[in-house]
Amino acid sequence: MLDSEFEFYVSNQTELVEKYNGRFLVIHNKEVFGDYATLREAYKAGAKNYQLGTFMVHKCGPGKENYTFTIGPQFVF
Repeated sequence: MLDSEFEFYVSNQTELVEKYNGRFLVIHNKEVFGDYATLREAYKAGAKNYQLGTFMVHKCGPGKENYTFTIGPQFVF
């Protein structure tokens, strides 16, 4: 579903970290749509501009340990 967005992140991780380390990225069609300080801001921006399921929100950071992050049940959009 969002394989191409994730592959884009992994392939460009070094450059993305140099520019956006610690920020939440909205990735759509293999491009960074925007970077945001919080997950909530990124999700709202993505949902406002794209259909759900067509964009990825990812916290930018170095290393394979940053390929995933967990959203806890306390998070409300």
